[in-house]
Amino acid sequence: MPIYEFKCNKCEEFFEVIVMGAQDDREVACPKCSSKEFQRVVSTTNYAMGSPGHAAQGVHTQERTCSSGTCKTYTVPGATR
Repeated sequence: MPIYEFKCNKCEEFFEVIVMGAQDDREVACPKCSSKEFQRVVSTTNYAMGSPGHAAQGVHTQERTCSSGTCKTYTVPGATR
């Protein structure tokens, strides 16, 4: 089940939507202001490399409030495609 991340154009809230299947055609709206004007955000990796409890050197974390609580995004150094 893919999780898609969106940013509301009206209130700038970040929120996630879990798609249950190919036929999932429910209407998506911002959970904070109910706006249907939003843009899909390309999510980065959600894990860190290194020893347990310690992020690898060069890993940057961005934390924000999402509809499901607190969301973290990790930027891991390395080659990209």
